[in-house]
Amino acid sequence: MEFIKQQPSSKAPADWFTGDVWWDVIVAGQEPSRMRANLVRFSPGARTNWHSHALGQTLHVVSGIALIGTRDGTVFEAHPGETVTCPPDGEHWHGAAPDRFMEHIALWEGTGDGTPETTWAEPVTDQYYNGRRTRDQ
Repeated sequence: MEFIKQQPSSKAPADWFTGDVWWDVIVAGQEPSRMRANLVRFSPGARTNWHSHALGQTLHVVSGIALIGTRDGTVFEAHPGETVTCPPDGEHWHGAAPDRFMEHIALWEGTGDGTPETTWAEPVTDQYYNGRRTRDQ
């Protein structure tokens, strides 16, 4: 058993996000673990760029309203306590609604073979961000 030394909060890279986003690394597993978990805080309207994860990603909403978008234009709305999974290699984005802060725990795995665990793409346009929202589950 060991306590993991906490790292300071850090601002997310502007190359990967629109708006102000901060994160706290919860765990960045070392072999044989490939677990990754971050608590991510988005200011109103802030969002990730389009991206995908080699082994998928799980998002657990802690506070606010999370928006999770897919390339077909669907924007899912998730509320505190809800958990959403994104499939392996499925391009998506996530962020805060325009009128409130949002926090989620992002969970994903490293690949274990040295290939990138996350592939980042272009920023999400306002057209995608402002797409029709759905609560379909």
